[in-house]
Amino acid sequence: MSTSDEIKKIRIKKIEELKKDGKELYPSHCFKNKTISDILKNFSSFSKQKKNSWIAGRIMNMRFHGGIAFIDLRDESGELQIVIKKENIKDFDSLEKYLDSGDFIEVRGYPFKTKRGEKSLLVKEWRIISKSLRPLPSEWYGLKDSEERFRKRYLDLILNQDVKKRFELRSLIIKTMRDFFNNKGFLEVETPILQTLAGGATARPFKTRLDTLNIPLYLRIAPELYLKKLIVGGFEKIYEIGKNFRNEGIDKTHNPEFTMLELYWAYADYQDMMGFIEDLLVYILKNALPKTKNPLLVNYNGQLINFTPPYPKVNFLDIIKEEMKVDPLTVDEKNILSFLQNKGVDITSEMRQYNKWELFDEVYKKVHLEKMIQPTFIIHHPVALSPLAKLRKENNEETERFQLVVGGIECVNGYSELNDPIDQARRFKIQEKRRKAGNKEAPQYNSDFVEALEYGMPPTAGVGIGIDRLVMILTNAPSVKEVIFFPFMRNK
Repeated sequence: MSTSDEIKKIRIKKIEELKKDGKELYPSHCFKNKTISDILKNFSSFSKQKKNSWIAGRIMNMRFHGGIAFIDLRDESGELQIVIKKENIKDFDSLEKYLDSGDFIEVRGYPFKTKRGEKSLLVKEWRIISKSLRPLPSEWYGLKDSEERFRKRYLDLILNQDVKKRFELRSLIIKTMRDFFNNKGFLEVETPILQTLAGGATARPFKTRLDTLNIPLYLRIAPELYLKKLIVGGFEKIYEIGKNFRNEGIDKTHNPEFTMLELYWAYADYQDMMGFIEDLLVYILKNALPKTKNPLLVNYNGQLINFTPPYPKVNFLDIIKEEMKVDPLTVDEKNILSFLQNKGVDITSEMRQYNKWELFDEVYKKVHLEKMIQPTFIIHHPVALSPLAKLRKENNEETERFQLVVGGIECVNGYSELNDPIDQARRFKIQEKRRKAGNKEAPQYNSDFVEALEYGMPPTAGVGIGIDRLVMILTNAPSVKEVIFFPFMRNK
C-alpha cells in the first residue's frame, strides 16, 4: 500500500469518528461573510474594533505549540495566519487529532498582530466544512513531472500561485478584448459547434454522428462561414470567442481543442483590419497586463518584443525567395521537397502529394517562422493557400490576406473576405479536387454558403486570433499547455 493510500485510510477513520460524534463534515451552508483580502484591507479598523468575521478556506499548513495552534488558511483572495488558543475554544484537542492540511474550515474571529508583528486572526469558533482524504503534495513533491501538472491541474493551481495568476491574466486579457470590441460597436454572437460540413479553414476535422437524424457531423474547425452568413443577413460588426477543434498534432503551439476569436467587419478591408489589430494589441497591453514603465515591451522566451505600431509587412513569396534563393514561380515540387529535407524537415507521404504552394507553406512554417521574433505582418499569400480570401487587383495569383507573427508564432490570420459567389464556387471545386486527391485538410464544397453569398455580401474584412497563443506570448509561457486549464493528454 502506498503512503498516500495509508494516509487516505487514516483520514477515512477520522471521518467515521467525527460522524459518530455528530459532526457534519460536508455542510451545504457556510457562515463566511468576509474574504481574507477583506480582513487584510481593513485590518487596522477591524482589529481596533475587535470586529468578528467569518472566513473560510483551505488549510495549507499547521503548527502546534502547547495550547496554541497556528494555521495558514488560504482562500481565492489570499492567505492569512489564524491563531487558535486552547483557552478560547472548547474542543481544542480535536484540532490536532482531526484536522489535516488540505481540509476546508471556516472560523470566526477578529484580526490582531502576534508578538512577532504578523497579521493574524484570533479564532473564537471553528468547524470543518470539507474533509480531505488525500494529502497535498509538499512543495512540488509528486508533481515534478510536467505531465502530472497538466493531468492534475487542480494540484498545480494549489501549489503554484504563479500558475493561478497566469490563468487570471488570461481571463483579464479576454475580458479586455471584449471591452475593446464592444466599445468599437461590435456585437458578440454564437454560431454552431456541431456542423454538417467542416469549413472555414484548412484543417482535418473530428467526425461524429447525430443518431436522431442518422447523419454525420463535424466539430467545427472554424466559425467563419456561419459568421459570414450573419454579415449577409445584415449585421456589420460581429465577433465570436469560442472553441474550435482540429484533428492535428500536439506541440507547444497546438492543442486539438483551442480557443479562437473570429471577427467580421463590413465595409472594411485587410488593410483596415491590420490597423485594427495593432490598436487591439496596444489596448490589451495597456489595460490587461501588469503596469510597467513601457507597457508595449513584453519579455517572451528571453527576447524583448516591442509591440509599438506600425508593424513591418513582408510579402509571403519574398520569404520563399529569401529562404530558397530561387524564383517561386519557376521552382517545382521536387526541388522544394529536397530543400525541406536538407533543412531537416521530415517528409511525410502526405507532403509528397502537396502542390508547390502547399510546400511553400511548409517552407514558411518549418524553416522561416521561428526566426520572426518582433511583430510582423506576412501579407499577400498565394490564392491556392487562401480559398476564402479576395484576390489582389495588382496580382491575381495573390490575395488580400495577412498573418501576424510574434515570437516565431503565428497568432492572427485575416483577409478581405471573398464575396464573389462565382469565384467562391470555383475555388471550392478546386479544393474539393485536392481533397479527393488525398489532402484530408482541404475544405469540402459548401453549397449552402455559396447560396448565401449569391444573395449578396458587402465588402468585408475578417480576422481570427488564436487566444491560447496570444496569452502564451503575453504571459511568457513556454507552451499553450501552460495557458489551457486542461490540455489534451495521452492516456496513462
